[in-house]
Amino acid sequence: MARLSGLGDQLEAFSRIVDFETFRPDLDRALAYSDGSKGGRPPFDPVLMFKILVIQTLNNLSDERTEYLINDRLSFMRFLGLALSDRVPDAKTVWLFRERLTQAGAIERLFDRFDATLRNAGYLPMSGQIMDATLVAAPKQRNTNGEKVDLREGRIPQDWQDKPAKLSHKDRHARWTLKFTKAKRQEDGTPPATDLAIPFFGYKSHVSIDRKFRLIRKWKATDAASDGARLREGLLDKTNTASSVWADTAYRSKANEDFMDKEGFVSKVHRKKPHLKPMPRHIQRSNAGKSVIRSRVEHVFADQKSQTGLFVRTVGITRATMRIGLANIVYNMRRFLFLERLNASA
Repeated sequence: MARLSGLGDQLEAFSRIVDFETFRPDLDRALAYSDGSKGGRPPFDPVLMFKILVIQTLNNLSDERTEYLINDRLSFMRFLGLALSDRVPDAKTVWLFRERLTQAGAIERLFDRFDATLRNAGYLPMSGQIMDATLVAAPKQRNTNGEKVDLREGRIPQDWQDKPAKLSHKDRHARWTLKFTKAKRQEDGTPPATDLAIPFFGYKSHVSIDRKFRLIRKWKATDAASDGARLREGLLDKTNTASSVWADTAYRSKANEDFMDKEGFVSKVHRKKPHLKPMPRHIQRSNAGKSVIRSRVEHVFADQKSQTGLFVRTVGITRATMRIGLANIVYNMRRFLFLERLNASA
C-alpha cells in the first residue's frame, strides 16, 4: 500500500480531497431504501456504491469489468474501504444501483451537491463563462428508412410495438448527424475546396465552464442533432461574477443574442462569415481574440475523452444523461484535485 501511494495513487488523492459523505443525503433520498424491518439482506452502503460509479467513470469500465477489477486491484479496494475478505458488489448490483439513481433523476442533484462543495472551497464561478458542446458516441442502430421517419416524428415503429425485447434494445433518442473535419479556411476567408463530412450517431454533451477555474458549472445532454438553441435552456450561469459569454458560431443567432441581452449577459460569441463573401478583416481579428479564451473549453472535452473515454453504452436519453452527468462530476473532481495541488505548491 505504501508503494502504491509512492507511485501516485489518484484514488487515494480523491479520498483525501473529496468528502464523499456529502453525497449521502441525496443518495438516500433518491434510493429510498426500506428501513429493514421486513428482513432480507441489507443493501450495500450507498456512498460505497457511488464511489464504485466514480471508479467506473474514471476508467470507462463495463459493470462486469468493474466487478472483476475491484476484486483484483488493491488501489480500488482501499478507495472503497474494503478488506480482502469483504463482499464486493457484483455487476448486477452495480447496474441496479445506477439504474435506481437514473430513474430517480438524481444526477442533477449530485452534480449540484459537488458544485456547492467547490464553492465552499473558494472556487466560485468567476471571470465569465465559456460554452460548447461535443458529440458523444453511442452504439449504432440499424433501422430501415421507414423506422427512421417514425423516430424523427416521435413515433414508435409499428413493428417494434409488438416486440418488447426488440424495443428495449432500440435507442429512440440518439440521432445521426454529420461531423465535419473543420478544414482551415483559405487566406481570403473562403471555405476550403474540400472537406470531409463523417456520419456520427449518438448524443451531445453541452457544458458551460467558468473562465477562471475551468470547472463545469452548467450542463445538458441532448441528441446529437441538437443545435445552439440549447443556450437558452439553462446553460448560462447567472451566479458568475462576470457577465461575458464566449461560444463558437454555432451559438450565434438573433434569438440567442436577444436572450443574452435580456438576461444581462455580454455576448462574446464568434461572428459568422457573410454568405458568399470573404470574412472582413476586423471580424477575423475579433474572432481570433475570442478563440484564445474560448478554446479553453476544448480542454474539458479532451480530458473526458482521452482520460476517461467518454462513451454511452446504454439505451435512451435518460441513461445517457446519467452517463454524461457522472463524467462531468468526475471531471470536476479531477479538476478540483489539480487546483488544490496548485494552491498547495504556490
